[in-house]
Amino acid sequence: MSTQQSAIVSLSAWLNTDPGQYARNWEHARFDAMVDNVFGYRALQVGLPELDLLRANRMPFKAFVGPDLPVSTPANDWAGMVQAEPEFLPFDSESMDLVVLPHTLETAANPHQVLREVDRILVPEGRVVIAGFNPWSLWGLRQRAPLLKPWLPLEVEHVSLSRLKDWLKLLSFEIEFGHFGCYVPPSRTKKWLERTAFFESAGDRWWPSCGAVYVVSAVKRVHGMTLLKPNWKTKSVKRSARRAASVAMQQHSSPTKK
Repeated sequence: MSTQQSAIVSLSAWLNTDPGQYARNWEHARFDAMVDNVFGYRALQVGLPELDLLRANRMPFKAFVGPDLPVSTPANDWAGMVQAEPEFLPFDSESMDLVVLPHTLETAANPHQVLREVDRILVPEGRVVIAGFNPWSLWGLRQRAPLLKPWLPLEVEHVSLSRLKDWLKLLSFEIEFGHFGCYVPPSRTKKWLERTAFFESAGDRWWPSCGAVYVVSAVKRVHGMTLLKPNWKTKSVKRSARRAASVAMQQHSSPTKK
């Protein structure tokens, strides 16, 4: 099994734990809000087939692509499913209006190549919505704590938001908006996660960039070039008009002979 496949299996298993379900529910709500008003014809989800993060979108064509397909037929409203690595998306250039990446960059062997592929298949002004773990959070610190059992999937290579911003900027993406969430202390039981849920409002107010998970939406900007032709004809007409006016003034000011 490849490292990428191993990471995806580990992440899928972790999402079924109590803290995984907590993060999963928060991400679902953020994705629903971000894709709801994105219009177009074709939307694509890359990775995590057990989640339907396009359910709130109303595009007529919604598809899934990833290295692993669901074992059973999912109830998701997908027009098609394709098995492929995210670094090599089998779609035409500028063929998608929306792409969602649920922790896809963190489970990919070459995350920057994944973003290049997304940039290729998105239409100008198309959108990409990305979810990831924040290494600078209570959960991230707990993951790096020595002598303690790992908290998050080991094979997942976390991509910080600042690093993601640099990658997006290089590809001429512009971040529209984003959210941090899951400020609760790391706990393995649903009971304690619910008891510390008040950390969500406190964290969003007092340390907004320290949530365990982030979701951001970015737009593909294409800066076109407008060619300006020299307006020689207009300049020539204006020059002729000034010359004619000058001659007329000279004739008017010169004395007439009787």
